[in-house]
Amino acid sequence: MQDSSPKRLPSPIDVEVGKRIRAQRRLLGMSQSALAERLDLTFQQVQKYEKGTNRVGASRLQRVAESLGVPISHFFDNPTSSNDASTNEAHAFKNDLVSFLSSEEGVELNRAFAKIKDARTRQKIVGLIKSLTVA
Repeated sequence: MQDSSPKRLPSPIDVEVGKRIRAQRRLLGMSQSALAERLDLTFQQVQKYEKGTNRVGASRLQRVAESLGVPISHFFDNPTSSNDASTNEAHAFKNDLVSFLSSEEGVELNRAFAKIKDARTRQKIVGLIKSLTVA
């Protein structure tokens, strides 16, 4: 007998929490398998959490936060509950930023930037990048 119940879409909150788990894991250079091992899970379960397909329970999220070295609030900072246009724009920008930071290019850029020890050099690079974005 076929399951006739409709598939539920993941909650936007679950998707956002998953994106933040993925971004932090990748920023640390940790594989899904390594995180899964720390949590006593399969890497497939970590994939489902990161996609928002499966909801992360409170106690498991605490263990994820500890494994990734962030406070649990990291996964919920600046939630959007208002329909205000500027708030929605800020949320969209933050989602774009999280997506970029969790991409291969974003992780590579952040790792390289973090290796620059001289603060003046880092400031000059930020200035250069800002000047390139003004069109």
